[in-house]
Amino acid sequence: MVTEHRAVAALRVFLVVLFGVLVMFQTFSLPGQFAHMAQESPQDAYLRWPATIVTVFWVLCVQVVIVSTWRLLNLVKNDRIFTEASLKWVDAIVWAIAAGWVVLVGVFLYVGFNADDPGLPLLLFLLTVGVTVLGLLMVVMRALLRQATTLRTDMEAVI
Repeated sequence: MVTEHRAVAALRVFLVVLFGVLVMFQTFSLPGQFAHMAQESPQDAYLRWPATIVTVFWVLCVQVVIVSTWRLLNLVKNDRIFTEASLKWVDAIVWAIAAGWVVLVGVFLYVGFNADDPGLPLLLFLLTVGVTVLGLLMVVMRALLRQATTLRTDMEAVI
């Protein structure tokens, strides 16, 4: 289908752009931002490296999702999405989301217990709920992919 091929091509372009921007964030923007914050607020300078490590880790989790999505697009292009090979890439997405979620919950709890203003804890709670929904959605999508793969394998065995 022409629309599917165009959508896959457009998605690939945006995945490359997103990956490139994330690499720049990891190497330049995030470390520089937290260094600047440490200079501006010396009382919070002890958070510079933990904040840098956590945010770079979250970006790494997103990069794993991008690479896995790219690999799944290759499987779609080659009409191999309903094979066991696709499940390992979906698993990588689920594990990357889970790892990011665990760290996000830790940050939420740390900030929540130490905050004197409800704004940041509420924002982190919203992000935690959003990442939870995304992770659970991926688990459901993985189950659907597993069922479709099994059905396709069964149908090929009958034919």
